[in-house]
Amino acid sequence: MRLTLAPIALTAFALLTGCASAPNEPTLTLQTSKSPEQFAACVVPKLQSHSLSPLLSQTQRHYRITMSSSLAADNVIEAYKAGNGGKVFIYERSLLSSGVGQAAKDCV
Repeated sequence: MRLTLAPIALTAFALLTGCASAPNEPTLTLQTSKSPEQFAACVVPKLQSHSLSPLLSQTQRHYRITMSSSLAADNVIEAYKAGNGGKVFIYERSLLSSGVGQAAKDCV
């Protein structure tokens, strides 16, 4: 009996561990002609209209927009300065679609 429960317990543990860790690869990468500042000014109101509470932080070359989640790791949008505009990385980490990717696409 114990031998049959061990694989089930290991599988359940592996699945739960995967849910607790945040992926390092972006879900979506976009190129935009807008600067990171212009992109953030466009996407933040769109996220707010989806009932999300974006938290904006910035450096000279980078804008980071974080949306907290009580069920999963935070959803994150990062916009960096690039040659002609910016490069946007979306980390949509929730199981259900939150509209983060679509809001970002609308602002490219």
